[in-house]
Amino acid sequence: MSATIFGSNDPAFPRRTLRIRSSAEAAPLMTADRRVKISLTEDELRAVTAYAATCARCVLPLFELARSEDARPRQAIVAAEAFAAGGRRTAVLRATAWAAYASAREAESATAANAAYAASHVAAAAYLHPLSDAHQVKHILGAAAHQALALELDASGDRDVGEARVRWAADLASSSVRSVLLRFPLAPLGAGRFNELLCRLDAQLRD
Repeated sequence: MSATIFGSNDPAFPRRTLRIRSSAEAAPLMTADRRVKISLTEDELRAVTAYAATCARCVLPLFELARSEDARPRQAIVAAEAFAAGGRRTAVLRATAWAAYASAREAESATAANAAYAASHVAAAAYLHPLSDAHQVKHILGAAAHQALALELDASGDRDVGEARVRWAADLASSSVRSVLLRFPLAPLGAGRFNELLCRLDAQLRD
């Protein structure tokens, strides 16, 4: 089944048709139960965070080219990389995630905004909650989906670029990252190109 969905007012998000999962395919979403606890080790959280950081670093130059005076996205990535390398998960890490998110909202271009959102998701990856909740998938794959969208927008909205970056992100994911992802329900459906790329990456990693 398919339906027409709409993105934002940005011309880079045109009207389009997106295939909707069948009820059978969506079963993991419908049976998600936030009361169900998922086992996650600290090493697995570090692996997910390292994966997200690699994705976000690819597009950090796009943000800094537009807003060279704003260090918040870089600080979020650096803090997350320190955790991934064995550092402690502190309040500073959470604060940098929110700071990068604020930076994204202040960005004047969609390209820079998505690069900053990627950085925000890197720091948030360290706080992946062990709950059977589809929205937690964004903690795992959010940075990867935003880097794909940032590079697509930088290429004048060339959707082939976005799809290629999704494949790159799928190839980058380690067995540990894939193992963690498979414990969660499918990525939530939503309007907009970001959600489309997120679901595409989620499906490739589960294949």
